[in-house]
Amino acid sequence: MAERPVLVGVIPEAVVLEKGDQVAWMSEQGNLRVEFDVNRCPFGSNVFQAPIGMRLLSGPAVMGAKAGAYKYRVWLNDQLVGRGEVLLRDK
Repeated sequence: MAERPVLVGVIPEAVVLEKGDQVAWMSEQGNLRVEFDVNRCPFGSNVFQAPIGMRLLSGPAVMGAKAGAYKYRVWLNDQLVGRGEVLLRDK
């Protein structure tokens, strides 16, 4: 399973995933939380959390997730620090 790393603080506008890939968010600066819209999320959960220094993995997209753009927000120590987008492609 391939990972597409995202360094918090250097957030790319978009991360492109193919089916079976996952996103890996990382932060050495604080507690990390990533939130997708509860009604529009390609992963098994719409909220991901990790303590300082831990890698946060999305896991692969769920079966039936449609190709498209999925927006998310990134929180660091309960402060909104950015927004991003996952572009899910068909293989």
